[in-house]
Amino acid sequence: MAASLPQGWTLCASAFNWAPDIIAAHRPAPEIVTAIVEEGIADTVELEPGLLWRSFPEPDGGEVDRFRSGLAAAGGRVSMAGVSLDDFSSPTRVRPPQERLDFLVPQLRAAARVGAAGVRLPIGQAGPDLLRHLLPLLHELDLVLYEEIQGQQAPSAPATAEALETVASIGDPRLRILVDISMLMPALPVSYLDELSRGGVPADLVARLAAEWQGPETQDAVVSFLRSGNVPPQVHTLYMNLLIRFGRSHARDLQDVLPLVGAFHLKFWDLEDDGGRISRPIHDLGRLLGSEGFTGTLTSEWGGHEWLRDDPTAMTRQHLALAARSLAS
Repeated sequence: MAASLPQGWTLCASAFNWAPDIIAAHRPAPEIVTAIVEEGIADTVELEPGLLWRSFPEPDGGEVDRFRSGLAAAGGRVSMAGVSLDDFSSPTRVRPPQERLDFLVPQLRAAARVGAAGVRLPIGQAGPDLLRHLLPLLHELDLVLYEEIQGQQAPSAPATAEALETVASIGDPRLRILVDISMLMPALPVSYLDELSRGGVPADLVARLAAEWQGPETQDAVVSFLRSGNVPPQVHTLYMNLLIRFGRSHARDLQDVLPLVGAFHLKFWDLEDDGGRISRPIHDLGRLLGSEGFTGTLTSEWGGHEWLRDDPTAMTRQHLALAARSLAS
């Protein structure tokens, strides 16, 4: 699948795609994740340790080793692991700096132990002081810490720009940016719009979302309807994706930050590619990366299981094939 891609580009599958199966627990989580490799979907996997290991956030060494051995026996390896920085030790007590560091360190050691090349946090969550404190350990463990931008966290947004500047000013290759292409959405997922309609969102607003997602007036309409208090309760959480998880940026908007970028999430929600709503952003990204000499991972990550009940194995397999074609073209 990846043979026609430039050298140094690695297509991966995220274990997050199988979150509903892992939560259902009909099979052990390590077995589900190892099957990603055994069934030929991808030989490189991104882990979600909070779903994978019962001992998280202080993963037991034996549990980590058993998973690594099983994955290696199947011919697989780990690209990166998502880590957590839970800033509250109770509903009212914020962790002080040393506790934040102590909470994160066992996760980093487990990521190194499982053979991951990197770990992932939301951008800006750690803050500059903690990032600097982590650098010696990242070098010791041979890990890269990726700060992830996604959805409406465009590089030009003030909070995102400040966090990007922090990474740039630290200037250490152990700190890099991961871009989730939920930032690059020319149109909204068909299945999502159908879910809003079924949930009672007015037809005129759904039609506007379908036809004019990238228009600035559409965002105003989304906010206005939210403030009206009329969003149906059954789709209220889903509706918030319009303000957080779905972006309006273009691949060209990433040009200036590409020297800091070492990985991408090829986020998808369903497989309805009419008008190139899935393939076009990937194709545009591929053209940009091809001209910049990018090396790193490009990981299929399915977010649509929030409202779809489709088979994650079939969805991921088809999406990786589509992504490979779009990147190679």
